[in-house]
Amino acid sequence: MAPGPRVMARRARRGWLAGYVATTFLAFPHPIADRVVDLGLFVSWLAPACLLLGLRGLPPRSAARAAFTASWIAHCGVLHWIHVVTVEYGHAPAILGPFAVALLALYPALFAAAFGAAAAALSRRSSTPGSGLPSPWVAAALWAALDHGKTFVATGFPWALLGYAQHHNGPLLALAPFTGVFGLSFVVALGGAALAALLAAWRHGARLSRPALAALAAVATLHVAGALDLARDAPPDGRRLRVAIAQGNIEQGVKWNPEWAMRTLDIYAELTRRAVAAGAQVVLWPETAVPGLPDAAPELADFLARLARDHGVVLVVGAVGFERTGERRAFYDSAFAWDATGRFLDRYDKTHLVPFGEYVPFRDLLGRFVSAIARGAADTDVSPGPAPRAIRLPFGDDADPVSVGVPICYELLFPDLMRRFAADGAEALFGITNDAWYGRTGAPYQFLAITALRSAESRLWTARAANTGVSALIDDRGRVQEQTRIFERDVRIGEIVLRPAPDGGSFYTRHGDWFAGMCWVASGILLGHRAQQVRRARRAGGGRREETA
Repeated sequence: MAPGPRVMARRARRGWLAGYVATTFLAFPHPIADRVVDLGLFVSWLAPACLLLGLRGLPPRSAARAAFTASWIAHCGVLHWIHVVTVEYGHAPAILGPFAVALLALYPALFAAAFGAAAAALSRRSSTPGSGLPSPWVAAALWAALDHGKTFVATGFPWALLGYAQHHNGPLLALAPFTGVFGLSFVVALGGAALAALLAAWRHGARLSRPALAALAAVATLHVAGALDLARDAPPDGRRLRVAIAQGNIEQGVKWNPEWAMRTLDIYAELTRRAVAAGAQVVLWPETAVPGLPDAAPELADFLARLARDHGVVLVVGAVGFERTGERRAFYDSAFAWDATGRFLDRYDKTHLVPFGEYVPFRDLLGRFVSAIARGAADTDVSPGPAPRAIRLPFGDDADPVSVGVPICYELLFPDLMRRFAADGAEALFGITNDAWYGRTGAPYQFLAITALRSAESRLWTARAANTGVSALIDDRGRVQEQTRIFERDVRIGEIVLRPAPDGGSFYTRHGDWFAGMCWVASGILLGHRAQQVRRARRAGGGRREETA
C-alpha cells in the first residue's frame, strides 16, 4: 500500500529538516584529511531555505520544537570541538565530553526555537498554493535580530552566526563596515527564504510572490554593488608597519609545565630573532605565550625587556597579569608591550572572559562542582579588565606612536566590544589567541573566519598570532593575506596599512548595532500586531482558543 499524503508530508518535513542540519554543518569550515572543507559561500544559502520548508505549515509551538531539535543536532556537529577542550586538555572524565557538546549546542538551539515560533506565527495563511511561509523580509529580520541576541543573552556566545559563512564573499563583505556581521546574516537569510518561496511556488505551479521577487532582486543588487565597490578599491594608502606574528606551536599539555618554561621562551626568542632579521618593526606573540607572570617575576620581565632592547624591536606578548592589593590577589589574561629600548609600555587586560573557561559563573553555587579549565598560571578565577582600549606603541623619536587594539581570544567573538578598540583610536588590531585548546578540529578555521569579519567591520588590518595556528595577516576588507598551517612552528612577516581613525573608524564603529536594532524593532512590531490579531480572533470566537496554523 502506498503511503498516504500525511505520511508523505511528514517524510518531506523530516527531509527538509535533515537538509538544514547538513547545510548548517557544512556552512562552516572543517578539516577533512589534509584539506579544509569550507563550503559556506554556497551552502549557507540553503540552510534558512531548508529550515523554513521544514517548518512550513506548523503552528508556533510545533515549529519551535522542530527548529530546536534540528538546530541542536546541527550545532552538536559544528561545536564538536568543545569535547577536545573539556576532555583532552581540560582533563575532565571522557563521559563529560559528549555532555559538554550537547550542553553548548543548547544555546544556539534556543534561538532557533524562537525563530521557528516567530516565523510560524508570522507566516502567510491562505488557500494560495505555496503559502505557509513568512515573507522573506520578515524571516531575514527575525534571523538577524536573533543572531544579534547571541552576542549578549546570558553573556553571549556568537560563534556560528550565519553571516560568518560568507567570510570569502568579497562583495557581500562590503556590507560589514555599515551593518556588522548582522547585515550578512540578514542577506543570507533573505536569499534563503526567497529560495524557499521559489521552491514552494514551483512545486504548486504558482507565481513567485512580489516580496520574494524583491528579495532575490535585493540580494543580486547588493552583490553587484559590492563587486563595484571592490573594483573601485584604491591601493592601500597610509603609514605602513612591518609586523611579525610568532607561532611557537607549544603543546597545550606541556604549556604550563615548569620544565618547559625556559624552552618555550627560547623558542619565541628564536622566532623573534628571525623576524627582526627579516625587517620586522614589531613582533607579536600569542595569548599566554609567556609561561609565567611578568608582574610577579622580575627576572622574566627583564628577559622580555632585554629581548626587545637587544634586537631593537617593539614586543607585544601574551602573558598572565598579576596584581596584589593587601590580601587580595588578581590574575588577568593580558597583553604586555615593551618598546625597542626595552622600556615597558603598557598592559591590556582581557575584559570579556570565557564562562567555565576562565571563571565559574555563580561560583558560590557551582564552584563546589566545577572549576575553570583555562586559568593558566592562575590558581583562582581570572579577573576581567576594566574596558577595551587601544595601547600606544612608539617607533623612534621622529615617528608618531601607533595606536593598536590587542583583543585577546574570546573578545574577538563580540562585534560591539571589538568596535570599541577602533573607537578608542586603534589604527590596527593585534589579535592574540591560543587555539591549541581546539586540537585538529574545525574551530581554528572557524575562529579565523570570525576574526576576518572583525577586520571588515572596523576597516582595520589585523595581525593574528595563535599559539598553534591559524596565525594570519588580514586586510581591512576581511581578506586573509598570509596564514600559517596549524601545529607548525612558524613566523610570518608582512606590512599592514595603518588607518588613523579621527572620526572613530567605520560607520559600524561609530554607530554600532543600529541595523540589528532595526531588525529587533521590525520583528517586535510584527509580532505585536500578530498577537493583537490572535486576541481579536479569540474574542470574536467567544473565547475559543485559536492555534495559529
